[in-house]
Amino acid sequence: MSTEYLTTAELAGRLKYDERTIREKLMDSVLLEGVHYLRPFGRRKILFIWQAIEEDLSKGTKFSVPMANGGVLHG
Repeated sequence: MSTEYLTTAELAGRLKYDERTIREKLMDSVLLEGVHYLRPFGRRKILFIWQAIEEDLSKGTKFSVPMANGGVLHG
């Protein structure tokens, strides 16, 4: 099975989130570098690892959703 890498726009489409929300609220709090995404060749470009994200979504334990008031919704 090959690994599927997604851009921020592609991930936003699958998760039904705005790209900006992914970059500003989810990265480094819910989506962790080296687990859920990587920066190839140490550059600015970010590629998300769909299998890792999908696995965490199906577990329902690691994912929490940041709320507008600063709180976090735990699924």
